[in-house]
Amino acid sequence: MNQEQPIIVGLDIGTTKIAAIAGRKNEYGKLEILGFGRANSNGVQHGMVLNIDQTIKAIELALKNCYDSNPNLEIGEVYVGIAGHHIKSLQTRGDIVRQAVDDEISQQEIDRLVADQYRTYIPAGDQIIDVIPQEFTVDNFQNIPNPIGYSGVKVGANFHIITGDKNAIRNINRSVEKSGLKTKDLVLQPLASAAAVMCDQDLEAGVAIVDIGGGTTDLAVFYEGILKHTAVIPFGGENITNDIKTGLGVLKTQAEQMKVQFGSALSDEAKSNAFITIPGLRGMAPKEISVKNLASIIQARMSEIMDFVTYHLKQVGLDTRMLNGGIILTGGGSQLKHLIQLTEYITGLNARIGYPNEHLAGGHIDELAKPMYSTCIGLILKGYNDYENKNKQFEQTFKQVAIPNGLQQQPIDETLDVVENETVKSKERKTLKGFMDGFKNGLIDLFKEEEDAKL
Repeated sequence: MNQEQPIIVGLDIGTTKIAAIAGRKNEYGKLEILGFGRANSNGVQHGMVLNIDQTIKAIELALKNCYDSNPNLEIGEVYVGIAGHHIKSLQTRGDIVRQAVDDEISQQEIDRLVADQYRTYIPAGDQIIDVIPQEFTVDNFQNIPNPIGYSGVKVGANFHIITGDKNAIRNINRSVEKSGLKTKDLVLQPLASAAAVMCDQDLEAGVAIVDIGGGTTDLAVFYEGILKHTAVIPFGGENITNDIKTGLGVLKTQAEQMKVQFGSALSDEAKSNAFITIPGLRGMAPKEISVKNLASIIQARMSEIMDFVTYHLKQVGLDTRMLNGGIILTGGGSQLKHLIQLTEYITGLNARIGYPNEHLAGGHIDELAKPMYSTCIGLILKGYNDYENKNKQFEQTFKQVAIPNGLQQQPIDETLDVVENETVKSKERKTLKGFMDGFKNGLIDLFKEEEDAKL
């Protein structure tokens, strides 16, 4: 075990469950899970915290279970996932004209470029959650993944900005704080899930990550190594359960059980002569329920969710065969039988299930390799991405401070102030290697190390 690496904790506050997972990277860059706890979630609907008290109780129970699995753990800061239909994304463009045109572009200039995006106009009541650089330009050179080391007059970038409702964000932060924790960062859930189930080839080929949770279905679309689109669809597994409950006149617990045990996303695949017997209420006669009817209800709602996915892909012009990696289904709802076939039929793209075990070290609990824990594992990976990039930045800053004879073009403190004035969060943002770029490099190293280990 690599004791120098920090222990990072992901907290997934979902509609049906709250999960807390603590992990640390080993010498091969894989995650060793040090603690795991979960609890049923009551105060959350469609990915949004509505009842703070109930949410606090559920977080505390998940934490208690996490401590029970490893009494030596100390949890103070957590990376928290955020979803909900209030999440919106927009594309912006930012440029800066450089003073010292002959010098190479530095990390501080990229930080300033990103910090400027936190001044983007967004509707009142919304707040910027994340600013993710896509591709950079230096003068007339386009599509530069990393401009550090280039020189030129003007450096710019396209940005993907993610915003959310201030009250929804406040409710999450309040729930976490009242549970005795500190939110280190809020991470958009589809990005966390993508980090957990995607590999470098997926990023290059172009994929759509569809995370079917309890209250929402989260979408992240990557093309040519760049995050092109994110969206939160306000339907999930809970909606299917409610449809079954209403359509078949059963209790919610029975509906959930039938969905998991006998459910199928394709009614054509269900046997027409198969029936489920449900015990009657308070002495009433038992109910016979057709498996085919059950599948029809599930297929109707799942088709609607996949229609939304197709709509979002059309919006960014990627609904045709351009996504060579197809669709990666993850989240608890992805375990429905025949969902891959339905997804391929509706979207016209190849589909597969994404498991978060790519980044897990051997010997972990099998439970954690289920798609429902993709977000939580991804939150830990996001934390490591931040930690590793921060270390690189410290090294860079140190080298620049050490330059003799005052050759430094601009005091570091000044550039950091720009970021601080905007938001504490942007100060922690790793910008250039930000979210997925950092991931890409991290994954390449990870696979190299794995190959070395085999040799």
